[in-house]
Formats: sequence, structure tokens, C-alpha cells
Amino acid sequence: MKKKKRKAKTFLGIVLVAILALLLANPNWLPLPEELKTALMETEKKTFLIQSDAHTTVAQLLTLVLALAIVWLVYKLVKLILGALARKGGRTQTVVNLVSGLLKYIAVIIAVVWGLSILGVNATAVLAGVGIVGLILGFGAQSLIEDIITGAFIIFENQYSVGDIIILDDFRGTVRNIGVRTTVIEDAGGNLKVVNNSDIRNFQNRSRNNSVALVLVAVAYSTDLRKLEMLLQDRLPALKAEHPDLYLTVPRYLGVEELADSGVNLKFAVDVTEENIFAAQRMLARDLKNLFDDYGVEIPFPQVVVHRGD
Repeated sequence: MKKKKRKAKTFLGIVLVAILALLLANPNWLPLPEELKTALMETEKKTFLIQSDAHTTVAQLLTLVLALAIVWLVYKLVKLILGALARKGGRTQTVVNLVSGLLKYIAVIIAVVWGLSILGVNATAVLAGVGIVGLILGFGAQSLIEDIITGAFIIFENQYSVGDIIILDDFRGTVRNIGVRTTVIEDAGGNLKVVNNSDIRNFQNRSRNNSVALVLVAVAYSTDLRKLEMLLQDRLPALKAEHPDLYLTVPRYLGVEELADSGVNLKFAVDVTEENIFAAQRMLARDLKNLFDDYGVEIPFPQVVVHRGD
């Protein structure tokens, strides 16, 4: 409902601005004194560098509408093609997202220049003026330029792509979009973090190589480790067969990690994708608990012994 209201307000605003611009471009249509109309027309000629004395005609307006429709149609068509390519994911989707972002700005620039030319405005002089203004603003928009340049380097150097899991500071998430200025990262809870490209430093890309899920399991000091290690050698391959979509390799027994207060801590590992690392840790801990229960291996827990005096 809110989106519909927002769209309605946007459409109404566009219509009102278009009507106002049309009236200002044609002072003869306004109920103003002739002297004021003449002064307004002369001011517009000097401001917009109109090449001829003729003001906007119905033919020019219709041509302008047609030109804008062509630009919009080409923009939508190219965006549709890019959207089909983006479904492949990875680096292709990353480049497509960047091109789509640039395409929007290019379409607006083409529409403005083409529209000014149709209305009789010296577009070359306008662009020259815009270039000078842009140069002046550039000195005050160094962070914006830095974001754009850094974003280009991120893509061309293939530092990360859409769909990769990265760790930036203390935020771990999946890259959802790489724009001209910003990168959008989504964590496991669906929270989005929008970061300026120039602020992305010292990050980890966890999707380029397989990850390792680690699990520590304690056993009682009375456990015969030699027999247990032989049991693990026989039984661990079966765990890979039970979860082929989760474990990329057979879970490995790495040995004794620590002689703790309550028991002997054993360390296990299995290769997984970064996307499944936490699910694999939980599953491996469950599998080891069931395995130890089946063969009577005691997993100790802290206990309090109370001595009562006679």
C-alpha cells in the first residue's frame, strides 16, 4: 500500500514539474503582461542559449516525447538483456550490476542532451558549462570519486563478486550488490550493511577456497584412545555418505587438542563450503555424539562432589 502511494506521489510530482517547465518554456501561454512575457523570453534566450527566436512548438514537444520514449525503451531492453546474463551469478553478475548502475546515468545524460537539442538549446555549450561546473565540484567530492575508482578496482581485480561471503571488520555476510559507489552485504539474519567502496579495507573473502568446520569433543580420561582412534578410522567415512551435500570430504580426526579438567578434548575437522560452515559444525557435533553413544564412549561433564562429614 505504501509503495502504491509513493508511486502515485512520484507520478504526480513528475506531471506537475512537466507542466511547470512547459509553461515556463512558453511564456506566451501565461496570463502575464506583454512586457513581462518579452523580458522572460529574452532571459531564457540568454540563459539557455536558444539558437532561434521560435519557442517550443507542438511538433517539438511530440518529438521530445518520442525521443524520451526511445531512450526509455532502449534502456529497458538493455537492462532486460543484462538481467538475463546476471542469472549466471558470480563475476558475471557483479559486472552486470555495475554496468546497470552506469547505464541509468548514461540514459539520463542522453535523454537530457537529446531533449535540449530538440528544443533548440545549444547542447554543446550546455555540456561545456556542465563540464566546468563538474570540475569545480570534483575538488569538493573527492570521497565520491574515491568510491567510484575503488569500486572499479574491486571489480577489475576480482577481489570479490556478488554471492561471495566476506568478513569486513566484525561483520560477516554475503555480497548482494556492488554498485558504482557502495557495496551491499547481507548477514545470516537478513541485516544489510551498505559500505562505501573506499571504506572496504582488510577484508576476508571466504568463498574463494573451501572452508574447514572444526569441532571439539571431550571424552573421559578412562577412554582407551587407541581403540577409539581405530573406531573413528572405520566409522568416519560413513558420515560423509550420510551428508554428501554438506561434507565435501570425510570428517578427519586431528588428535588430542587438550588435556582439560574434566576430560580429554579431541579435535575433528571437515571441509565444507563457507556457506555451510555453521550448519556443518552443528551436524558434525551431532554425528559424533550419536557415534559415541552407540559405542559407549563417555562424554564427561563438570560434576560437583559433596563430602559430608560424620
